[in-house]
Amino acid sequence: MDSVVAYLSQTDAPTDRPAETIDTRELPPPQPLQQTLEQLADLDDSIVLVQLTEKRPQYLFPELDDRGYEYESLDVADGMATVIWKE
Repeated sequence: MDSVVAYLSQTDAPTDRPAETIDTRELPPPQPLQQTLEQLADLDDSIVLVQLTEKRPQYLFPELDDRGYEYESLDVADGMATVIWKE
């Protein structure tokens, strides 16, 4: 959980909300995209989701835009962390 707090603090995401993590680094395409979108659909809008991936999730960004999410990606030691939230 400490790394999640560190990721949130490096973005404009709200830090006063609950956060969940989805680790998709070991999944083959398109499973990271599919599983992240499925988890977002199941989460309350007050929850911030941190997606961990091996590389920049470029196909996720248009999907998030279409669904009204805010997001920021960070380079981390073992890939990327994308913080996703609703205003």
